[in-house]
Amino acid sequence: MWELTVLLLLATVEKPVLSLHPPWTTIFKGEKVTLRCDGYHPLLLELRPISTLWYLGHLLLPSYKKSIEVHTPGVYRCQTRGAPVSDPIHLSVSNDWLILQVPYAAVFEGEPLVLRCRGWYDKIVYKLHYYHDGQPVRYFHSSANYTVPQARASDSGRYQCSGTMRVPVESAPMFSAKVAVTVQGSPLDLASTTAPVPGNQPLSFRKPPVSRSVPSVPSVPNVTSAGPPFPAG
Repeated sequence: MWELTVLLLLATVEKPVLSLHPPWTTIFKGEKVTLRCDGYHPLLLELRPISTLWYLGHLLLPSYKKSIEVHTPGVYRCQTRGAPVSDPIHLSVSNDWLILQVPYAAVFEGEPLVLRCRGWYDKIVYKLHYYHDGQPVRYFHSSANYTVPQARASDSGRYQCSGTMRVPVESAPMFSAKVAVTVQGSPLDLASTTAPVPGNQPLSFRKPPVSRSVPSVPSVPNVTSAGPPFPAG
């Protein structure tokens, strides 16, 4: 009877929620972000300490904490005992002058969509343009986020930003890489049309090679003081 109860509880455990802090999927080389894994555990499973498994692709990372700091690009997932693997978060690391940062979480219709054009080492970006599918949609004199207050499906597409920076004199216009954004239907619509997908199987994995960690570079918003060496290219 006890074993049957435990099996029933395990079958109802939801997959953990993986979150990213700060919430942007692209960072500059040398920076770190924090990943946090929040799981749901029935009381019977709390009799022992809950450990967290972390995956980078199919590599098992050497940490069992609820939160970890990372700087390596790739696809991250987490898993808690008895639960399915979380949804993935894809982290990109750039060495460009400009990056366009988009939120890691899904954007649903009716919710705000916020895009952030960021200069190398948070240098102020001047003559800032945002583009949607190659067409300019917003201009700012200097660094500012582009916000769509209530996103629609038509706001899906590829976004890009451009601008100039003073390094130390004003540069020619620079362009970020293009980033794909998908605006999904409302969560209620998805819940009524999507069947649950079972997924209690852990990922297969291999141990990663030993690597040196890269020290973090604290982010200082909108400063023009000297930063790290300029990006290549």
